[in-house]
Amino acid sequence: MSVVLGLALGAGLVLVWSSFWPAQPGREGRPDGWAARTQDRLIQAGVRGVTPAGLVGTAVGLGVVVAVIGAGLSRSVAIGLAFGVIASRAPFALVAQRAARRQAAMRDVWPEVVDNLASGIRAGLSLPEAVAQIGERGPEQVRPAFAAFAADFRVSGRFSDCLDQLKERLADPVADRIVEALRITREVGGTDVGRLLRTLSNFLREDARTRGELEARQSWTVNAARLAVAAPWIVLAMLATRGANAAAFNTATGVTVLVAGGAATVVAYRLMIRLGRLPEDARVLR
Repeated sequence: MSVVLGLALGAGLVLVWSSFWPAQPGREGRPDGWAARTQDRLIQAGVRGVTPAGLVGTAVGLGVVVAVIGAGLSRSVAIGLAFGVIASRAPFALVAQRAARRQAAMRDVWPEVVDNLASGIRAGLSLPEAVAQIGERGPEQVRPAFAAFAADFRVSGRFSDCLDQLKERLADPVADRIVEALRITREVGGTDVGRLLRTLSNFLREDARTRGELEARQSWTVNAARLAVAAPWIVLAMLATRGANAAAFNTATGVTVLVAGGAATVVAYRLMIRLGRLPEDARVLR
């Protein structure tokens, strides 16, 4: 009971502290905080119809279920709570993994998209027509978003608004750059958009090749670090199958060991992520 009260007190203090830091408004008053980043991550992962609040609810529900099952099997509330906290992180990790995998695939797609845009403009198509034809002739991964743009433009005829909706569907920094380049060209005119798109295409290909080489070299190191972080908790799960071992964690000393081990795991994992993270483009043109 004391552990539950401590967790509730900690959660309350975090909520009070966060209330003093309101979210900063982004472009056109849209929030640019955790909720916006999480929504972008969900879109990048291909999870449609799920909100950040829904993701949090799923994580909490999963954590509670695992905590109850773990406590029932091990006869230790502390062990159940520990594995409940670990399980509550699983939905976020799954979304992040899917988003990273899809973004890696999209890095090879964007140069082709830019080439199709440049070809359409060079062939004399208007900007809306050049963007809309990606929904028919572009790569399979982006056709639905561009087909939706074409449908929106046929209905409203407002190019700028349709570009904003396209950006929201793609939720990608590269798409933001392309969209803003097209918006500026549409609004102020210019004859260098073809050259700009060709330069961007070459840059994206170089970036994809370099990043692919770096990720291939560091993948084994990151996987080994993740295994090292998970190993103590796998051992704990094995020990919890014996009643005498699990009973030891019902004491104050056992709870302290679990809390200290959890804190060390979080610090080590975050340090590993920080050291192994490659630079990522932010959506500064959201």
